[in-house]
Amino acid sequence: MSSPQVPDALAEIRDDFLELPEAERLQLLLEFSQELPVVSDEVAAHPEMAERVAECQSPVYIYVEVDDDIVTMHATAPPEAPTTRGFASILVQGITGLTADQVLSIPDDYPQSIGLTRAVSPLRIGGMTGMLMRVKRQVSHKR
Repeated sequence: MSSPQVPDALAEIRDDFLELPEAERLQLLLEFSQELPVVSDEVAAHPEMAERVAECQSPVYIYVEVDDDIVTMHATAPPEAPTTRGFASILVQGITGLTADQVLSIPDDYPQSIGLTRAVSPLRIGGMTGMLMRVKRQVSHKR
C-alpha cells in the first residue's frame, strides 16, 4: 500500500490512520498530540531559530536541522491546540531521521492522504500542509 515516494515512517503512520474507522481517527490524532517530542535544549534556548507556520491558526513553530544529510525536525505547538500538535507530531516523528532527499520527495498532498479530511476542517489540513512546505523549504536551504 505504500507509495515509493512516501518514506516508510510516514507511510506507516498514514496506514495506521486509514486502517481505523473514520470515527476513531481523530482519537489517534489526539494520541499523536500527546507524543510531540520536546524540542532540543538549543532550540528551546533560542526560539528565534524556529519559523512560525502562518497557515496554522495556533502558534506553531518549526526548526529543521540537516546534519550529514540526516534531517531532524523540531516543532512546538500549544497544549490547547491538540489537532495542531497532533499534525506537528506526525511530521516530527515521520521526518526525523530521514535523508534530505527523502524529505524533499514527500508528496505535498501527504496531509490529505491520512484520512482526516472529513474529521477536521480544511483550514487545519492546510496548516499541516504549511508545516510540510516549511520543512521542505528549510531542508532545501540547509543541504
